[in-house]
Amino acid sequence: MTTESTASPEPASSPAGHSHGHGRSLPGPTFVRVLNSEVIKFRSLLSTLILLAATAVVMVGFGALSAWGTGQFANAASRDPQAAVRAASQGGDLAISVPTSGIAFAQLILGSLGVLLMSSEFTTGMARSTFAAVPKRLPAFTAKLVVVMVVSFAVTALSTWVAGLVAVPILDNYGLKLDLSSSESVKLLLVNSIYVAAVAAIGMALGTLLRNSAGGIMSLVGIFFVAPIAFQLIPGDFFKEARKYLPGNTVEPLTAAQHVPDTLETWQAALVLGAWVVIPVLIAAVLLKRRDV
Repeated sequence: MTTESTASPEPASSPAGHSHGHGRSLPGPTFVRVLNSEVIKFRSLLSTLILLAATAVVMVGFGALSAWGTGQFANAASRDPQAAVRAASQGGDLAISVPTSGIAFAQLILGSLGVLLMSSEFTTGMARSTFAAVPKRLPAFTAKLVVVMVVSFAVTALSTWVAGLVAVPILDNYGLKLDLSSSESVKLLLVNSIYVAAVAAIGMALGTLLRNSAGGIMSLVGIFFVAPIAFQLIPGDFFKEARKYLPGNTVEPLTAAQHVPDTLETWQAALVLGAWVVIPVLIAAVLLKRRDV
């Protein structure tokens, strides 16, 4: 009687509550219902909306700033033979990467969002309610992962496209052309959006493993910002080679028209990025299942 009375205030999740109490009686809510509840929870948080808006503003702002800087560089190159040589050494088409110039900051913001999405469950105590309603835990974890990856991809893709629209007239003033419908532009948009979604997944895994927002965000910063610099500064062939396998260094080989020296092959970069997502997510899922809430 005591177990039934404590479960009664949550009628919507009572099947899950009985499943938690008796183990094999009822399977709990369906994944669709869990996913729907996570979507509602995600969009109802003000902090989430602020981070998404910040991503869009940063992406569009850096796109405009990069367009202006690229135009200034092109003007200098037209007047200075040495600058023209430097421009030619960069591959000629300076405008193509302008819309994605803010990706480094987008990955930090949306990666932090991934951390907060899971770590906040534990810091606020919401995890008890979440996993009481979904006692198997993995459906809730998977639903959160789907939500954060899909939203991160969509926000990055839309922000990149808007940044391109803003950059086009600025580049036109300097005689530079940017075709947003070209195969190379579409490839940059898609690959960078997938990459940011992958970073968000890594962030969520860190938030699940550490259960601490500050620790998860600092770990994310360490992996994507500190480690590449440290590996570059530390002498030795080992660190030079290991730097290629950091997740932040997989984007260039995936987006380059031709293979860039001292980087991974395209298929290698795809496998490395996939491993950086799959391994932490699997470890986080296993530990989430085994550890106490």
